[in-house]
Amino acid sequence: MPERNIEFGKFGARGLKGHEAVARRLDALAGFVATPVTARRGLLARLHYLTRTDHAREAAREAGLTVTDRTLKAWLDGRRSPNRRNLERIETAYRTVRRHNVARYLLARLNREGRGTRVEFHPLNQSQVDRPRQRVITYRTLNVRHWDRIVEAWVAQDDAALDEAWISDAVVDLGSEWGQYEYVSNVGFAA
Repeated sequence: MPERNIEFGKFGARGLKGHEAVARRLDALAGFVATPVTARRGLLARLHYLTRTDHAREAAREAGLTVTDRTLKAWLDGRRSPNRRNLERIETAYRTVRRHNVARYLLARLNREGRGTRVEFHPLNQSQVDRPRQRVITYRTLNVRHWDRIVEAWVAQDDAALDEAWISDAVVDLGSEWGQYEYVSNVGFAA
């Protein structure tokens, strides 16, 4: 695509890719457990989420949590604690299963039966850029009506697909200035 930034930050601009900001916002909307997995309460919350039904157990196994039922029971009863590698697997499986479970709900809320969701684009931070090199970039809003590919890429945790979907389904609709919003300080929307 033509206006892709090749050397972002060369003159001191700061920000993050728009699709990364969208992924963060979708993660916030997914409502992950706030307590870290290293705390007993956080570990139990994740394990209960991953083991409450047979469907959840199967999804956890597909997501990479491949321990025996006996080991899971020992963790839940507090007789044993998972090692660091298993804690990482539990966290990864939990986030994967949670994303998959809330995707349909989020998609319905974001698409709103074709009405879409209002998205706020907060421009990148140019405070460290020399005055003659600064561009005039304003705060913009846009109503994004098609979230299917964006949410699908978020669920799959595919950054390249999320970037492509975000640019082609949302940012390009900003008009000829869309390249200025490839990097942002924040992207805001609610569902």
